[in-house]
Amino acid sequence: MILDNFRRSGTPAPPPPGPARRTPAGPGRAQTPLILARMARNRLEVMTSFAARYGDAVRLPLGPKPLYFFNHPDHAKHVLADNAANYHKGIGLVQARRALGDGLLTSEGQIWRRQRRTIQPVFQAKRLARQADAVIAEAAAMVDRLRVQVGAGPVDVRQEMTALSLGVLGRTLLDSDLSGYESLGGSFETVQDHAMFEVMTLGAIPPWLPLPGQLRFRAARRELLDVVAKLLAGHTPGAGAGGDVLSRLMDSLATDPDPAGGRQRMSDELITLLLAGHETTASTLSWAYFLIDLHPEVGHRLHAEAMSVLGDRTPAYKDLHRLTYTSMVVEEVMRLYPAVWLLSRRAQQDDDVNGYHVPAGTDVLICPYAMHRHPGLWFAPDRFDPERFGPERAWPPYAYIPFGGGPRFCVGNHLGMMEAVFTLALTARELRLVIAPGYRVIPEPMLSLRIRGGLPMTVHPAAHA
Repeated sequence: MILDNFRRSGTPAPPPPGPARRTPAGPGRAQTPLILARMARNRLEVMTSFAARYGDAVRLPLGPKPLYFFNHPDHAKHVLADNAANYHKGIGLVQARRALGDGLLTSEGQIWRRQRRTIQPVFQAKRLARQADAVIAEAAAMVDRLRVQVGAGPVDVRQEMTALSLGVLGRTLLDSDLSGYESLGGSFETVQDHAMFEVMTLGAIPPWLPLPGQLRFRAARRELLDVVAKLLAGHTPGAGAGGDVLSRLMDSLATDPDPAGGRQRMSDELITLLLAGHETTASTLSWAYFLIDLHPEVGHRLHAEAMSVLGDRTPAYKDLHRLTYTSMVVEEVMRLYPAVWLLSRRAQQDDDVNGYHVPAGTDVLICPYAMHRHPGLWFAPDRFDPERFGPERAWPPYAYIPFGGGPRFCVGNHLGMMEAVFTLALTARELRLVIAPGYRVIPEPMLSLRIRGGLPMTVHPAAHA
């Protein structure tokens, strides 16, 4: 039986090679102010509507040079993997470098390769298996906090997921207790807000101007540097045998050819890890609870699986692969609301992407949010249906890229999946979360795709608990 949830026969063919200097279709430059205004209001709508109108390759007249928006799996594969060396980080992350420095998200070349080699072993499957107990303990503590709210007023679930993800990050990767740094979430929101402001203004506002947003950003940046300094103060070089990121970064400093720069990069890497390590999973879990509430039948199946696999005992790592439906739910959540909703690159040399000429210096956008809702790739693409990710799943490479792709594929994908699956299973076993009456959930595409203004939900016993 072939699932109808994925359009195998209807997969759009890549455009055939055309003239040597073929350019994507798109709106005229006179529409630039209107496009910018639309992007300020609803960036997701702009990406999906332009793809629907102009096809899988769109030329966006923004700034001094146009942006190319590619929305076909073959385009994504070429830019992210096949010719990845020609594409450095582009618009958005260039601006984010002011806050994140040269961390994994923003660095390039030798710096990126050195940092990746340093951090990669922390995410190996064997080590993560040993960290499962810490993930489960943090998830169970979060469920305990929610349980006492049964019958009470709404709880901000997005805030709870942020606290959970920071707790997991501290225990599994940093060997540190982050519970005393409750303001980290707010600081990172300020950083994201400012990075997106610079994107929308195309970096035309001088950073030294004492605008309110600039001042908030500087205060947030100082707080992040202060947190990093305190974390580093608790570790000493030579402790790398423990395998945590802090120790490995400090050990790598001993062999860094540029010690002063290495100390700065170590700080940058920790800020990046704190942001990426908690924001993406917290966003995914928030969207999951929202979608589960809208689809009670999914919540019932999650509860049934949790009771069947876990019963009333504490989970263990081996249960991760038995929670198959829960994993399917997480994957479908990431299809509809990928935390990394936009991938930007800048061409270093002229290139040809399936017949489209990409001049050197062009910013190229790949939008997982739009690709995951491509009507030529997915049946009823806006429908929430975890069955898409059943055993008969099949789609072309790069049609589904919630963790990116190519050499810069997200290093924390396995940890993020483990955290999300165990958290949903432990919650569904006991509780049911319901969106506060009248609350409108609005996507907010910043550096990650989060829910604007939080997610107030009331807590109830699971329907069959």
